[in-house]
Amino acid sequence: MDDGLTRCWWAVGDRPDPLMRAYHDVEWGTPVSGDAELFERLALEGFQAGLSWRTILHKRPAFVAAFRGFDLVTVARFDGADRERLMADAGIVRNRQKIDATIGNAVAALGLVEEHGSLAAYFAARVPPPPRRLPPATEPGQIPATTPASDQLSKDLARRGFRFVGSTIVYSFMQSVGLVDDHLPGCFRYAGPDPTKVGL
Repeated sequence: MDDGLTRCWWAVGDRPDPLMRAYHDVEWGTPVSGDAELFERLALEGFQAGLSWRTILHKRPAFVAAFRGFDLVTVARFDGADRERLMADAGIVRNRQKIDATIGNAVAALGLVEEHGSLAAYFAARVPPPPRRLPPATEPGQIPATTPASDQLSKDLARRGFRFVGSTIVYSFMQSVGLVDDHLPGCFRYAGPDPTKVGL
């Protein structure tokens, strides 16, 4: 049902999808601070490579269950049996390279937490606030796929042992967790979320 709110084009699409709309309205572009939440978003962006976000979003509950809530310590301890369990799980994307990368990335993320205190502190140091906001006349096709900030963050993550962290994936992650604000002008979220107007 149409609730009268204007949203970014990708949240509407050709087929109405309440899950996509709720993700846009509540999560996308909203700052995230928890280690597990940040790691989940980065992992899901990696799994999305070559697929649609709609596909990943609908598999998200299965991903969260399969990766034990994306708890860093737990995922970092995954062994061969866990890898085979994940490869047999039809609810997630069964790509061995992406699964192995996620487990390895948990190990690398623990290193960041040890060094910086939290993943949020690490990301904040490399993408300082305030979040960038798109100019008023921006059209959908003008939103960048990468930026100098995502290039630098991608290189630093790769240097620290992360995989599936190319600049495009990293920029999508930055958009997702509010490190930048790419809600389009005209979208009701452009001026910031208003919980009283969110249509779920």
